[in-house]
Amino acid sequence: MTQTLDKPTLEREFLPFTLQDVRNAIPARCFQSNAFRSLAYFFLDIGIIALLYWLVFTIDSVWFLPVFWFATGTMFWALFVVGHDCGHGSFSRYRWLNNLFGHLSHTPILVPFHGWRISHRTHHANTGNIDTDESWYPVTESQYDRMAWYEKFARFHLILFVYPLYLFRRSPGKEGSHFMPESPLFRPHEKWQVITSTVCCTFMLGLLIGVGITHGFLFLLTYYIVPYLIFVAWLDVVTFLHHTEDDIPWYRGKDWYFLKGALSTIDRDYGFFNPIHHNIGTHVAHHIFITIPHYHLLEATEAIRPVLGDYYHVSREPIFKSLWRSYRNCHFVADTGSKIYYTSRNQNS
Repeated sequence: MTQTLDKPTLEREFLPFTLQDVRNAIPARCFQSNAFRSLAYFFLDIGIIALLYWLVFTIDSVWFLPVFWFATGTMFWALFVVGHDCGHGSFSRYRWLNNLFGHLSHTPILVPFHGWRISHRTHHANTGNIDTDESWYPVTESQYDRMAWYEKFARFHLILFVYPLYLFRRSPGKEGSHFMPESPLFRPHEKWQVITSTVCCTFMLGLLIGVGITHGFLFLLTYYIVPYLIFVAWLDVVTFLHHTEDDIPWYRGKDWYFLKGALSTIDRDYGFFNPIHHNIGTHVAHHIFITIPHYHLLEATEAIRPVLGDYYHVSREPIFKSLWRSYRNCHFVADTGSKIYYTSRNQNS
């Protein structure tokens, strides 16, 4: 059920704890990055990917291809998470090292590191704000009613494959591209950073086209495109489930502030995959303090749970069950009010 506050009461409602209270609960070591440890995760992911390619060419059998596709796509996703730490500066204390390994992590999977990093910064600064969040924010009921059929189809039925489109076109209602320096996403002084990442992705795309020309499209499809699509599906599922749940509140206007918005996310349990994709499902602590490296998120989460109490959201249900429920129940929010929740088109039909 959609919950709203009447317009006269649309004022800031404060949490019973402050950002400093939450920070004080976390051991200081959780905020400390270790460049060698971060590099070890990067090279481990690269090593596993290289092993998978060696195996698929050594075994050279059709039966192994589904294993190769799923495992390699999953490791592409793990590599993205390493670049994600680089983008937040939690990979190391050195900006040059973060930028270098951010590009080494993201360019092979066609993600423009700086373009993504900057838009992701906007997302973290505005999480839970209906009006200013950057990705996976809800549309209002009136916006939903005005959406063309193809917009609804893309947003509500192609959720597993929308990420490349987001990189080129952003989310519905927003303008710009992650590849173009003149996009409203970026500030003038970020121009050359954006161009650098776009050039890197263009080089990678050219390399892939060259492989397709020399070895054939089927070769490219088998050994890159299918794993890439599985990576995209992983990315969309995980990021969708971070912020899409019918009991997660959204805010607008004066009622929103950073900590409240940061708590409008949910931790998920991916079971066997938790260590493989670097515990990215442990997301609440990350949204509050982006400089915590992924390898300290579990400890930080346990430290803040007593402080957050009922404001901490976590789900232990199977991922596909959560995905299906959110897909069915989370379509839009009310046009007015604050601390409002997703509702389903079926409830209003």
